[in-house]
Amino acid sequence: MSSNIDDPIDDEKYRAPALSKGLDILELLASKAEGMTQVDIAKTLGRTTSEIFRMLMVLRTRGYVELAEDGDRYSLTTKMFEVAHRHPPIKRLTSIAGEAMQRLADRINQSLHLGILHSGKILVVAQVDCQDNNVTSVRLGAHIPIVETASGRVMASTMDDDALQKLLTEAGDVPADKYAAFMGDLPDVAKKGYCESPSLTIEGVLNISAPIYDFSGRAVGAITIPFIRRLSGTSIVSAEESREALILMCANISRKLGAGVR
Repeated sequence: MSSNIDDPIDDEKYRAPALSKGLDILELLASKAEGMTQVDIAKTLGRTTSEIFRMLMVLRTRGYVELAEDGDRYSLTTKMFEVAHRHPPIKRLTSIAGEAMQRLADRINQSLHLGILHSGKILVVAQVDCQDNNVTSVRLGAHIPIVETASGRVMASTMDDDALQKLLTEAGDVPADKYAAFMGDLPDVAKKGYCESPSLTIEGVLNISAPIYDFSGRAVGAITIPFIRRLSGTSIVSAEESREALILMCANISRKLGAGVR
């Protein structure tokens, strides 16, 4: 008798130990920008070094992990990020948003980045810079705690209580002060439809973020300007003008994704 794909998964019946070990390694290394040694990986996962060695060799062969030049530490390559971008929703979002982001970056003389929610964090899936010599950028592929971002506030502010609770559970342990500040900001962000707040990581940067919606009315991403006030140059645009342009651009991108057609 065939099984229904909606039935609860029987952990014992469908166990795949080798696959589980490989996924454990990928998920662990995803949170370790500096990489880890084979011994540390084995110790953290409660596995033997020989088990981990076999998995690492397969992952290296497939291009998912690489060994540092010192021959001691393993880290993720960009392959997982590249594979994720082949996923149609993300590919469509970045293809539609990319050109518009670059045009706006050049017009307002600021950098922009596009983030989506992934495992309780903001994943940066697109990043563009303006033509100025001095820019403030966020690394493509960066995973950033939602409580530290304007984009996290924007996307969380659009959620109902159940979705928000699920997001906060995925975010894991959050310091009490950051949690309180995050939750306290949501009503105002929801009312305005955008977030504008000083950066929590870089002094002097004003983060301006607006949401992108899909055909279902769900916020599928947020574009953020890490705004810096320029003292000289050929194009000095105010934060207010930049915010208005960002909101308009995000609305246009949302329409291209089908928002408002239902």
